Amino acid sequence: MLRRKAMERFRFWKEHKTKQALLVTGARQVGKSTLIRAFAEESYDHVVMFDLVENMRARDSFAQAQSAQDLELRMSVMSDVDMIPGNTVVIVDEVQECPQIVTFIKYLVDKGDYDFILSGSMLGVALDNIRSIPVGYLTEVRMFSLDFEEFCWANGVPATAFDMLRQCVSQCEPIPDYLHNRFTDVFKRYLLVGGMPDAVNAFLGSNDIGQVRVIQNDLRRYYREDISKYAPKDRRLVIQNIYDLVPSELLHSSRRFHLRSIEGVKRFTQVQDEFLWLTNAGVALAQYNIAELAPPFLLSENRNKIKLFYSDVGLLTGAYSKELSRDILDDQPSVNLGSTYENFVVQELAAHGFQTHYYQSKAIGEIDAAIERADGTVTVFEVKSGKGYRSHAALDNALASSNCQVDEAYVLYNGNIEIAESVTYLPVYSAGLFSAE
Repeated sequence: MLRRKAMERFRFWKEHKTKQALLVTGARQVGKSTLIRAFAEESYDHVVMFDLVENMRARDSFAQAQSAQDLELRMSVMSDVDMIPGNTVVIVDEVQECPQIVTFIKYLVDKGDYDFILSGSMLGVALDNIRSIPVGYLTEVRMFSLDFEEFCWANGVPATAFDMLRQCVSQCEPIPDYLHNRFTDVFKRYLLVGGMPDAVNAFLGSNDIGQVRVIQNDLRRYYREDISKYAPKDRRLVIQNIYDLVPSELLHSSRRFHLRSIEGVKRFTQVQDEFLWLTNAGVALAQYNIAELAPPFLLSENRNKIKLFYSDVGLLTGAYSKELSRDILDDQPSVNLGSTYENFVVQELAAHGFQTHYYQSKAIGEIDAAIERADGTVTVFEVKSGKGYRSHAALDNALASSNCQVDEAYVLYNGNIEIAESVTYLPVYSAGLFSAE
């Protein structure tokens, strides 16, 4: 089984919880069910699991529950495993099929007989419709596809290699060539494969990008099916259209999503709920514009200007022609490569707790990504896929401007660690070393 960082968060929950159920969220096929089952089997003597998509009888029965006590009784009737108080975990997978279970969970964990784990693929959408979410009774772990470090583990790169990388970055010292070359090689493969577990396992088993692309196409189809199933009926076609447009919209030099690409849409207010649905469902990552490069970003956030990325870079690469795969492996410049690099950076920062924004003004130019830390520190990034990494006029302008607060400035590119005046150059594969925790 693939090693995942979320496993440690599951273990922490079990060790430190008082009266909280574990809520595992994330897009479809990111590995939630597999990891939850592995955790449960290592941590409990008795594991009761209900998949509310596959087990329609359980779903229909739970939907009729009138109280927490009624739900607990129905669970005991539907379970094939003895529910022994004190060392039993009850897992409800795809809980969005019966979201009122979340309402009852407060009373079940208060009783304390069993531990409960809830998971689902559309909870960012489904939870909006629940009458009462039990605040304080749910510990949420949001899962993403494998990040670059997890992908390195899967490809045999030892954890000590990342420890050395962290040390080099923290001390701003060049990474040893042998290690930099190894990370660069694995990074190219990550751009092709991404971090969806099925795609990663297919790559590890076959080393065949053709097989990987078949899986990526299936995953995008699954996401379209989820839109058809869960999105509001009168908006499904628009949401599907937006999702399908992401690869082509990212080919614009600005990466900005052009509303005119959506038939019949002239104003963002016509489709803002559709963009929000995709991000809440976990299948896309939104990067909104900020009018001022200063904290707090929310004060100047402009949602009328948006860049939309796929939640997994492999799904984006797989949507382009196979020629891009050759360009990535052979270090050839490509119009698609810039969008792929930016998708990777936004994805890595999101997986490590950051909501990225972009900044643009006539006086400064455009900053590819900006993050705001808890202490108000502003960190900005320029993402370079080509050789002209020393050219970053917007970054220079922002550093020189009294109207911009830039505490840390980085260029993420294909080379090793360098420092030039106020700018630090880091290999793009190190984007995940920035963490909000």
